[in-house]
Amino acid sequence: MNKNLLAPLLAALACTAQAGALVDLSAEASRPATNDMVRARVFSEASGSNPADLARQVNGTVAEALKAIREKKEVTVKTGNQSTYPIYTQSRKIDGWRMRSELLIESKDFGAVSELLGRLQQMRLAVGDIVQMPSPETRRQAEDEAMRDAIHAFRNRAAVVAEQLGKGWKIKQMNINQGGGGPVPIMRGTRATMLAAEAAPAPIEAGESTITTNVTGQIELDD
Repeated sequence: MNKNLLAPLLAALACTAQAGALVDLSAEASRPATNDMVRARVFSEASGSNPADLARQVNGTVAEALKAIREKKEVTVKTGNQSTYPIYTQSRKIDGWRMRSELLIESKDFGAVSELLGRLQQMRLAVGDIVQMPSPETRRQAEDEAMRDAIHAFRNRAAVVAEQLGKGWKIKQMNINQGGGGPVPIMRGTRATMLAAEAAPAPIEAGESTITTNVTGQIELDD
């Protein structure tokens, strides 16, 4: 074997021989995050024999809805899914077309969203669903707190193992995974439409989501 290749290999083997025992550990921590943001999906849908006419009708309704939404500065809006597809007869012939265009509205002002949904339904838009979730900044704060707690718990477990074996220790590797806090449905389908049908604002309780951090890793014990 080439001496230039042999020297690094021997050095690596020596380090491996000197390494202490490896112990796999895991720890988990959770923190609550206030659902301080609400998101609603509204849509305009129409059916007919002429796709061009449908596009004018649906796009016109959506344009009017956008004007109404943008009047509320505390509410943000973006376009959602848009689709046009044929309607078939039993003999698999095209009998017409259906077009649908969605808007997604978000806000921290639950009352403004509730009031807006009633107004949009009067403009012939339907409500697909309403969900609540932590805002990005609220989620980030809960993630940071959960991560600190999880790392602290991991270190405490490592210290317990090392203490019981009478050895020192160091972290060999660590993986951090965060989850939870996804959208929580408030209403879907018919119930969401019923909410929007009420002209008066309907109260929406914020509630909480749980943000969880899981830490897995490996520690190395001293010889």
